[in-house]
This record gives sequence, C-alpha cells and structure tokens, in this order.
Amino acid sequence: MQNETLIAGFGGQGVLFTGKIMAHAAMAENLQVTWFPSYGPEMRGGTANCTVVISDEEIGSPQVRQPHAVIAMNLPSLDKYENQVAPGGYLVINTSMVNRKAKRSDIHVLEVPGTELAEELGDKRLANSILLGALLAEAKFLKVGSVEKALEESLHGNKKTMVEINKKAMQKGADYIKGK
Repeated sequence: MQNETLIAGFGGQGVLFTGKIMAHAAMAENLQVTWFPSYGPEMRGGTANCTVVISDEEIGSPQVRQPHAVIAMNLPSLDKYENQVAPGGYLVINTSMVNRKAKRSDIHVLEVPGTELAEELGDKRLANSILLGALLAEAKFLKVGSVEKALEESLHGNKKTMVEINKKAMQKGADYIKGK
C-alpha cells in the first residue's frame, strides 16, 4: 500500500501543518513516510504545498507525479494540480475559495466549503483540518485516532488549546462529506 497526498494553498492556510500531521499519524501507525514541503519566500499569502507519501514499504522518492489525493485550498492550487491526480484518486476542493467545479470525471471530487465551515467553529484557520477530515472520511488511508494523536503531540505550549477545536474541525469535515 502506498498513498501520496499533495496539499496546496497559500501561506497561512495551514498547508504544511496538515502535511506534518499526516506524516506524524502515519509514523504512529508504524508506516514509512516522507513529508516534502515547498513554499514561496513570503511569510503569508505566498504559495505553499507539500507532499506526504505513506507506505507500508520503503519509499523510493518523496517527489510525486500523480498523487492519489490532492487537497486544493484555493483556485490557483486547483488549477495547477487537478490534472495531476491519479485516475480514481481524490480531489478535495475548498469551495469557499474556489469558484469553479472540477473538470475531471475519472476521480472522486469532494467539494467542501472549508473556510465557511471553519468560520462556523469560530476560526477560519481551521479550514485545513476540515478538508483533511473530509478526505480521511472517504479515503480512509489513515486512522482518525492516529491523526488526533498527532495533533495532540504537535500542538505544544499555548497552541495546546487548539487540539480539541482541530479535532472538532476534522469531524465537521467528515460529517459534511457523509451528509452529502
């Protein structure tokens, strides 16, 4: 089993954090993992993406040409990565930030108003966790418990208060997809 996920958006959307959470969850499940970030020089607002490769065997390369899943947090990310999703793979679109539908019919498209749902929880920065929750509810390549444990281990100090709200955000994303 090998799963490749690409998460893309702009700086400040939690793209790299989401990838790190996935990587830590995979390690908790005793899987092999690579986390490969890429970002512009800007602190916020620049481009950001990362790939996470999860496997039960040794991973040959952290670079991915056709990921099994793409989380597109904004329109430029959808435009750039939609065609790269492997046939039969998953494309999660943050419809709060994207004004078009997916063009492909050979993939599973999950349309989630991530930013709007995050605002319902009181913080639009939770959109990344909502989109991750939606993906995991459908793709099931990581256990939710492992992701929650990774959140607990990754959020330290004054950010520790964000653990529970991120868990709620993931559940909100999963519930949204299940309700469709």
